[in-house]
Amino acid sequence: MSDFELLEPGAPIGGFDAAGGDGFDGRDPLLDGLNPAQERAVIARGPALLIVAGAGSGKTRVLTHRIAQLIRGREAWPSQILAITFTNKAAAEMRERLEGLLGAGIEGMWVSTFHSACVRILRREAERFGYVAGFTIYDSADSRALLKRIIKEVDADTYGFTPANAGSKISRLKNELTDADGYAATMNESDPRDRLFVEIFKMYEQELRRANAFDFDDLIGQTVHLFRAHPDVAAVYQRRFRHILVDEYQDTNHAQYALIRELTRPIEPDQVERLVPPVRERELDGSGRVPASSLTVVGDSDQSIYAFRGADIRNIVEFERDFRGAEVVKLEQNYRSTQNILSAANAVIGNNFDRQEKNLFTTEGDGERIVGFTGYSQHDEARFVAEEIEDLHRAGVAYSDVAVFYRTNSQTRALEELLIRSAIPYRVLGGTKFYERAEIKDAMAYLTSIANPYDPIAWSRMLGAPKRGVGPMAEAHLANFQETHAISFHDAMLRADEVGALGPKVRGTVRALGELLVRAARMAAGGGATDVSGEEATPAPVGDVLKLILDETEMIEKLRAKRDPQDDARAENLEELVAVAREFDVKQPGAGLLAFLTEVSLVAAADDLDDTSGTVSLMTMHTAKGLEFKAVFITGVEEGLLPHQMSVDEVGGISEERRLMYVGITRARERLYLTLASTRATFGDVSVAMPSRFLQEIPEGLIDWRQSPGEVTGRGGSSSRALNAPRGSGSGYGGAASRSRGVDSSVSFSGGSGAGGGRSSGSAAVSEPASGNMQSALDKWRERKRLAKEAQAAGGGFPNMIGGAARDNGDLELAPGDRIRHDEYGDGRVSAVTGSGSKRIAHVVFDSVGERKLLVKLSPITKID
Repeated sequence: MSDFELLEPGAPIGGFDAAGGDGFDGRDPLLDGLNPAQERAVIARGPALLIVAGAGSGKTRVLTHRIAQLIRGREAWPSQILAITFTNKAAAEMRERLEGLLGAGIEGMWVSTFHSACVRILRREAERFGYVAGFTIYDSADSRALLKRIIKEVDADTYGFTPANAGSKISRLKNELTDADGYAATMNESDPRDRLFVEIFKMYEQELRRANAFDFDDLIGQTVHLFRAHPDVAAVYQRRFRHILVDEYQDTNHAQYALIRELTRPIEPDQVERLVPPVRERELDGSGRVPASSLTVVGDSDQSIYAFRGADIRNIVEFERDFRGAEVVKLEQNYRSTQNILSAANAVIGNNFDRQEKNLFTTEGDGERIVGFTGYSQHDEARFVAEEIEDLHRAGVAYSDVAVFYRTNSQTRALEELLIRSAIPYRVLGGTKFYERAEIKDAMAYLTSIANPYDPIAWSRMLGAPKRGVGPMAEAHLANFQETHAISFHDAMLRADEVGALGPKVRGTVRALGELLVRAARMAAGGGATDVSGEEATPAPVGDVLKLILDETEMIEKLRAKRDPQDDARAENLEELVAVAREFDVKQPGAGLLAFLTEVSLVAAADDLDDTSGTVSLMTMHTAKGLEFKAVFITGVEEGLLPHQMSVDEVGGISEERRLMYVGITRARERLYLTLASTRATFGDVSVAMPSRFLQEIPEGLIDWRQSPGEVTGRGGSSSRALNAPRGSGSGYGGAASRSRGVDSSVSFSGGSGAGGGRSSGSAAVSEPASGNMQSALDKWRERKRLAKEAQAAGGGFPNMIGGAARDNGDLELAPGDRIRHDEYGDGRVSAVTGSGSKRIAHVVFDSVGERKLLVKLSPITKID
C-alpha cells in the first residue's frame, strides 16, 4: 500500500473484517488487564488528550492499546495514524508491540522519531524548495568542521568564536525557528560580536544549501517552514494523519511543538478543493472544512530534564490552554519500583511547583529501604559501590541489572579504577559511539559522497582517508575548479588533468579515486560495479557497495599492516560496519544506500544499550532517562554536583536538577543506593563536600544510612577509627543508622526534617577531619598524583589514579590457599584464581570484609608467608 492510499469502507485491516470482527460482542479484550486510569486513556475520544504518565506507569502499553483500538474499532485506517517517539529504540519497541496486537494491520502506519518522520516528508517534497531528494544530513561533527572553516575565513576566532559555541547558538536559534535574517533583525547592531555571528550564521546557511545538505536541527525546522510556505502540502499531511500520538511530550522544543500545531490544523475550504484524491463529504464538518486531527500526547512534567537542548516544559504544563477541550488522564500506578523508592521520588519532586500534581504508588509492597552511604573521599565512595555490586552479584543479581549514575563525566575516575581493581565488568555509556569513531566516519564519508557528490564535507574527509598524498593545497585547487565550473566533486576529480596546479602523480591519484566513486555510484543506483555491457542491473546491496570501497582503498589492510592493537581494533570496527550494512540489507531488502544513510544519521545516543551485555552500566543521569535497572547507585549526591553548581543561578535551574534527581530515583526497580563523599578532589583541588539539599527532602525513615570509617589513610581510603567531629543539629539522619561491616556511623543535616517538613536553607554538616588532617590528606593526595604521573611516564602507571600510584602485579604468582595482604582489606586467603595474563582474577576471602574479587595486575596486594 502506498503512503497516501486511502482505504474504502469495508476494506479489511490486519485480518479484521468490516464489521469489526474478532468477537467484539462484549468487553474489548484490548482493555483486559488495564487499571481504571489506563483504560480511560485508551478509550477517551475528543480533539486532544493529555496522558500524564508517571515513571513506570505503563505508558507504552496505553499508547499501543489506544492505537490498536482505533484500528480494530474501525475509527481509523493504519495509514491515518502517526505515532512519534524520541528515540529509534522506543519507536522499534512500539512497532513491535503493535505488530503483536495487530499483525499486518499496522501496514502503512508511521511509527518513528520526529526526525525520521520529517526526513521522510522532506525527501518527498524537497524539490518544492530547491533541494533534491538525495540531500545529505550533517551530523554534529560535519557541522563543526564546516563552522571551523567559516570561523577561520572571517577571523572570528579572535573574537572568541569556536565551532562549539557558534554551533550551539545556531542550534538553539534553529530550534526556535529563527534563521540568520531573523536574528539579524533583532540583534544589537552596535555589538561587533553580534554582527560577526550573523555573518557566520549566514555563511553556514549558504554552505549547507550549496552542499545540498541539512543539519540535524534543519530537519524539523525546514518541515515547519515547508508547511507554512505551502499550505497545499501541509493539507496533504493534515488529511493523511487523522490521529497523531506523541510520546515524551515534555521533551519537545519549540520547533517540534510548531510541527505538531501545523499537523493538527483544520484544512480550510480553499485547500479542500485542491486535494487529490477529492475529499469525500463524510470527511467535512458543517463549515466545509476538514476538521483538525485528534492529538494524543503522553508525558510527565516531572521528567523534563533537557532544557539545555531546548526542551520547553511549558509545552506540557500549558497543554490544556494550547488545545482547547483537551481531556487530562493521570497514570499514577507504578509497575516498576517498590513503594519506598516511589515515596522518596514523590517527596523530592513534591518540592517543585511547575508541574501537574500526581502521586506515584504501587501495590507490590514497600521493598528494601534505600541505602545511603557517606565516604571520606570519592575513593571511599567508589570502593563502597564496587563492594555492594559484588555483594549483589553474589546474591544473584546480574551485572547487566546494575547501573551507576553520576551528574558529570569527571566523576567516573574513581569509579572506573575501583571497578577494574575489583574485576567487575563495566562500560561507560556516553563515551565514543560507534558511528562517531574516526575510521567509521571515514568509511561513511565515501557512502555519503556517492549519494550526494556535491557534499564538500564528505568529499574533503574522503580525500584523506586513507592518506594518498592529496594535501590541503591540492584539495583547494580541486574545490576551486569544482566551484568555477559548477560541477559535482566527482566530475571535478574525473577532470583532474584540467587542473594545471596539480602535479602528475596527484592528478592520477585523484582521477583514479573519481573513477572508483563513479563505479560505486553506478553500482548503488543499479548500474552494477562495472559498465561493460551497458545493461542495467539490479541495485546492489549497501554491504556490497561498502565492501567495494573498502577493498579498492585497502582501508582495512593498511590498518592491519601497522601491527598496532589500536589499529587492529579500528580494522575490526570497519568490518563491523560491513556487518551492519549486511544486516540492513537483510532487514530492508532493496531499500538502497539513501535509506541506509538516513537510518545511520538518525541513530540516538542511548540506542546502543545492550541489555544482555553482562556488564555494569555507568552513565550520566541524563543518559539514564528511559532506562530501568534492578539496582541503581546515584553517586555524588552533594551540593555543587547534584544540584550542579551551574544551575544555582539559572532561572528554573534547581527545579530541573530536582527533576533529574527524580528521574534517577525512578530508574530503580528493587534497590536504590544514594552515595556521597565528605571531601572530593576535582581538577587537582580537594574541597569539603556538603550533602545535597535533595537528601533533606527524603523522609529519614526511608534511608538506611551507612558511613565509612573516618580517618584518611595514605591511600585515600580510611582506617578503622571513626572520626569524632561534631554533628549538625536538627532531626538527623543518623538516629537509626545501620551498622555496616562493624561501623556505627551517622549523617546529620542542620535544619529541616525531610520532605515532610519545611525545607531548610541552613548549612549541612557531615563528619570531617580536623584541619590538620585535611591538610595532610591534601599533601598526600598531591604526592600520590605526582607519583602516579611519574609511573605513567615510565610505562607502569594506570591512568586517572585516585588511590595511590599504580602497581603492576603481573608477575605475582598466586594459587588457592595462598595468604595475601591488601592495603585496605587487610589479610585474606586466596580461594581461586581465574583468567590469564593481565586479566587474572584472584578470588579472596578476607578476614575483615569477607569474599572479594581482585584484578591481580592492578590490585594493592602482596603475598605473605
